Amino acid sequence: MSPSRTGGCTSRVLRDFLCLDDFENRARRHLPRPLFGYIAGASERNSSLRMNEEAFQKYAFKPRVLRDVSARSTETTLFGKTYAAPFGIAPMGISALMAYRGDLVLAEGAAQAGIPMIMSGSSLIPLEDVAAASPDAWFQAYLPGEPDRIDALVDRVAAAGYETLLLTVDTATLANRENNIRAGFSTPLRPSIRLAWQGISHPRWTIGTFIRTIVRHGIPHFENSYATRGAPIIASNVMRDFGKRDHLNWTHLERIRRRWKGKLVVKGIMHPDDAALAAETGADGIIVSNHGGRQLDGTAAPLRVLPDIAGRVSIPVMIDGGVRRGTDVLKALALGASFVFVGRPFLYAAAVAGLPGVRRCAEILRSETDRDMALMGIASLSQLAEEGLIDG
Repeated sequence: MSPSRTGGCTSRVLRDFLCLDDFENRARRHLPRPLFGYIAGASERNSSLRMNEEAFQKYAFKPRVLRDVSARSTETTLFGKTYAAPFGIAPMGISALMAYRGDLVLAEGAAQAGIPMIMSGSSLIPLEDVAAASPDAWFQAYLPGEPDRIDALVDRVAAAGYETLLLTVDTATLANRENNIRAGFSTPLRPSIRLAWQGISHPRWTIGTFIRTIVRHGIPHFENSYATRGAPIIASNVMRDFGKRDHLNWTHLERIRRRWKGKLVVKGIMHPDDAALAAETGADGIIVSNHGGRQLDGTAAPLRVLPDIAGRVSIPVMIDGGVRRGTDVLKALALGASFVFVGRPFLYAAAVAGLPGVRRCAEILRSETDRDMALMGIASLSQLAEEGLIDG
């Protein structure tokens, strides 16, 4: 195994990861405190973050027995493509600061696992490089409320060959992420004695990810927020440009729909009326999401609003937030989701074990989903129904 992709983790060590939570535990030790805090934390009291996982515990299964499930399959078709499992990798910013060439590692891992990966607009590797390495990857954009800048970014994404554009719509302003401040995280990162100590005290990350990146690729920049290069990831007196996101409205989505010829997905929908508006505006799919609890604290868990939204529109309804087990995947599908996206665990896996870690993470979740299907008495995901759950 190449150390640039494995993070120094052997196949034997990978077998020690038995569930997705194991990657978080290892990443807590591997990553400097500001970086782990950025991934793990959410906004204000982390209420929505906790509710995301707790929501899955409110449902219980009513399995069927003595059914032949020997021919069961986790394969799922979405937007005309068949994937090996009903889940994919959610967009996560600055992944290449957590894992060496993190966006490429996630994209390649997803491709090898037969699942989709969504590249974040807050990423540090040019979107063209990821499209070249993984043509089936999706691109997620944070768009400013400025038509010229919107058009330029949409055209750049199209020129790179992406077939699916995802617009995140729940970022009208910066959230109150007190956890980041307490952990010492900012974007860009500000050089300080405290930050230097974190690097010294986490040598494996410093040498294997940070120094290797600087030596081979220079100081990372925010490459894909707009059509032009953005701020560097480390700077003492540079501010990121977040554009006029509070200006975004449904007319901007209409503009994007007219310009973008591929599949268009809207992420951050939490209300049935907004789901209907997105469908009417021409969205091909929506992702029910509260941004992993990272925006408005106190926003409901996506799983709790999923049934009402799925019942309101006929386009594919996807979901993210709080998924950690195969049972979580099946509960979301039973409640109306067409597909599920998982974020933090995959980034932890990339950070501690590179490409093999991402593959192992996908393998664990697919294996759990397959096993849980058998124990529920279903051979196909189409056999899932809300009647198979008890709302406790």
